[in-house]
Amino acid sequence: MAEPVPAAAQASLSVERVFRALADPTRVRILNLLRDGALCVGDLVSVLAVPQPATSRHLAYLRKSGLVADERRGQWAFYKLAPPATGFHARVLDCLHAAGSHQTRKDQAALRALRRAGGCCPQHARPTRGTDGRRSH
Repeated sequence: MAEPVPAAAQASLSVERVFRALADPTRVRILNLLRDGALCVGDLVSVLAVPQPATSRHLAYLRKSGLVADERRGQWAFYKLAPPATGFHARVLDCLHAAGSHQTRKDQAALRALRRAGGCCPQHARPTRGTDGRRSH
């Protein structure tokens, strides 16, 4: 079952804002990297080879456009693709997936290598509750 989409997210997903978000190659790279799940800012910085402040500004733009959502895990901020709020939103995500490029493949390879190395922070795996009710990683 899909997560419910807040009305604010649906309202912020304007066609103009989405296309402006997609007009920047770094933001498109970020969206492609988030296709397989949430990533912390540090991982995105490592793969994109873009300074952290610039990466954070791109993420803020994508969040305001309604394309990504953020969550806090301890002191780390993680970003993920926002669940499609509209048919337009779903089609945009489908187009991104279909429009893979050489850069997308390079980014995915760099992300796989980073994940094998453990990523940049210890919060990659969400803590789960064991049968005894305690959190485990």
